[in-house]
This record gives sequence, structure tokens and C-alpha cells, in this order.
Amino acid sequence: MHILSGPYKGKKIETSLKAQYRPTKSIVRKSLFDILGPLNGHSFLDLFSGSGIIGFEALSRGASHIHFVESNHYHIQMLKTNSGFFPDKIHIHHQDVFKYLNTVSQSFDIIFADPPYNGIDIYPLIESSIQLLNSKGIFILEVNRSNRKLLHDPKIRNYGKTQLAFWKNK
Repeated sequence: MHILSGPYKGKKIETSLKAQYRPTKSIVRKSLFDILGPLNGHSFLDLFSGSGIIGFEALSRGASHIHFVESNHYHIQMLKTNSGFFPDKIHIHHQDVFKYLNTVSQSFDIIFADPPYNGIDIYPLIESSIQLLNSKGIFILEVNRSNRKLLHDPKIRNYGKTQLAFWKNK
């Protein structure tokens, strides 16, 4: 995988075919960041980070810092391997996402979550993430496109089997 835009455009992000994550496809990433626009100085939280491609893309597009939250030890090692070109802007949390959300005292401008498609109850994730948004912050949830009703009427964008849901703090 490669970063799509910004000063680190083309930078390769190491990944593994053995990894248990499902990286966000480049067409979805491009669309996501086109929607978000410039990230100059924004704080960014990447939940269920996997390869970290979303967070690394955010940093290349101007985010001030990124917090990765991932529970898988192997994925944490990949994040550390890939973080060398942003050493002072990256915070890696080897922790269960829900435990992190229940203990973090910081708020964020942008929160992105890409949980396992059928592995968790997304409703507590939505509620907890929205609570951590700064004024005018945005929470984005990547899920498998489905007919399920999402809380608080998000804006929805569909990309094949992938769905991005956006909530904005008012």
C-alpha cells in the first residue's frame, strides 16, 4: 500500500498477507480524504488501526498528530515499523478499543473506526466515539454495506460493499 497524497505521497506502508486486518481500499481512502479536505493541524484518532494506512494518510495530509489504537500484537509491530517517518506525531496504544474509549480523557477533531465487519456491536462504538469529538469534529465509521439502521442519522457514502458513515459534532 502507498500513501496517496501530501508530502509523503507514494511512501510505501508495509503490510502482510498474513495480517488479520482488511485495509481500506485506495478508492475509498481517496474519497474519504476528498470529503474531509485539508487536515491542517487536526488531531486524528484511528481505531482498529490494522496497517495504519488511514492514519498515515491523515498525517501526510496535514494532521497534527495521530493516535492509533489496536489490540493485535502483530499489527502493533507493523504500526511501529511504519511509523519511522513520523516519529514525533504518532502515539500507538496497544489496547482494546473499548477500554481505550472508556479511559481516554482527550478529545479529537477526527475519529476514524474500521472495526471487524461482523465482530463487534457497533452501537457502543458510535456512542463512545461521538462523545470524544471536539466542537465540529467528525466521526467516520467504515462498515460492510448493509440495511442496518445506524444511530443518529449519519451521512452515508457507499463504495461497492464498503460503507462510510459520517457524524458531525455540532
